[in-house]
Order: sequence, then C-alpha cells, then structure tokens
Amino acid sequence: MKDVHRVLIDKLREHSRLSADDVNAIRNLTFALRELDSGEDLIRQGETPKGAALVVDGIVGRYHLQRNGRRQFLSFHMVGDLPDSQGIFLERMDHSICAIGHAAMAIIPHREILRMFETRPGLGFAIWRETLVDAAIFREAITNNSARTMRARMAHLFCELFYRAEASKLTDGNSMRFPISLAHLGDTLGMAIATVNRTIATLRASKTMDFRHGVLTIRNWQGLAKIGEFDPGYLHLRRAPPR
Repeated sequence: MKDVHRVLIDKLREHSRLSADDVNAIRNLTFALRELDSGEDLIRQGETPKGAALVVDGIVGRYHLQRNGRRQFLSFHMVGDLPDSQGIFLERMDHSICAIGHAAMAIIPHREILRMFETRPGLGFAIWRETLVDAAIFREAITNNSARTMRARMAHLFCELFYRAEASKLTDGNSMRFPISLAHLGDTLGMAIATVNRTIATLRASKTMDFRHGVLTIRNWQGLAKIGEFDPGYLHLRRAPPR
C-alpha cells in the first residue's frame, strides 16, 4: 500500500510550503482505509461526514444527483486530492462522491485536521488552499460547459486532467488512466452519448489526443491546449509540469 502520509505531503507541496514540523504533524495523523468499487459512493448529498477523504489510489468523481436520477459530474479527483475537504467546515454535504473505476481512500478524522489548524496554522492554510483550488476548478468548469464549443470543452477537460496528473507524477509518458464511461463524459460535459462519440472522433482526427479503453493519450499538447483554450493558471500549482 502507498505511504498515505507521503501522498498528502507531496500533494500539499504542489502549491504550499511545508516546514519540517508541518511534515511531522501530517505523519502523526491517523486514518481508516476504504476500498471502493467502480461507481460506489464514498459519501452522498445530505450526509454529514466525520472525516476528510484523501485519494490514495484511482480516481473519484464529485457529482450532483438530479431529480430524474441523472448525475452532473462537477470535477474529478486523483491520488493526493482531498475531494470532500469542504466537509470540514460545512454541516452537510451538498454533493456526492463516487469511484471512477476502483479507488482507495484514506479517511482522516476532522477533529485531527481541525487541531492542526490551531497548532500548525501554516499547515492549516495549505489545506485551506487545497479547497480554494477546488473552487477554482468549479469556476472553470462553469465557463467550460457554458461558453465553449463541444470540441473545446472536451479538449479543456482532457487538458486539465492530464496537467494535474502530470504535476502529481501520475502519468505514464504521454498517457494517463481515466476509466470513465462515455455516459459519464456526457454527464460531465452536457452532451448526449452520440455527441460524445462524435466529439472524441473529431479530436482524434485533429491528431492531438486519443481516448480508448479508459486511457487518455496526448499526441500534441500545444494543439490540444489551443483547441480547449486551456490556461493552467487557475490550478495555482507551484510545481507545474514543464510545458
């Protein structure tokens, strides 16, 4: 199993400075490990979490459940992310989180994280900054789905995911695992499945990317970023991958 504490340390260092004492404080955190099957919920809208979830393997998706039973995916989270850190400060969750493929989560008690806010304010700020980056991703997703063409919004999503994965050293050369279904892509980008298929085909024809069998491959980063109007500044990464 991965070193859970190291996963969190490396993630926070992507955007924040951690002192030796901050690292020791993280090392003293306790956690419970939870394995999720594909599609299984970690937490649902309306529930009150007692711990913050850290992704230690796989990918999870944050979504709203609509009255007709469909999901609107809001964001995706990979190893090192804290996808429900807002739950530290909110009484009830206003969204759900589920596994995209198999995933493993470490659940860290809220009381321990809140104690760090008091005893290690610099570390508390790093965790708070993680929630602010989440908010920036939400804002960009609103612009992406409401102001860009179908082709541009899909290109932007793929650029964001690959860029974040590369920053976290989760890519394999020019490829990354993203085991999402075409239906899930449609629920993310506001497209019918037929439109998802056509849009992927269009991007393949541009020779900038490929997406097959849950693997995203980047063929031409600059070209894909141009199509998607992708500017990674909103991710606020100190350790951004060279591009």
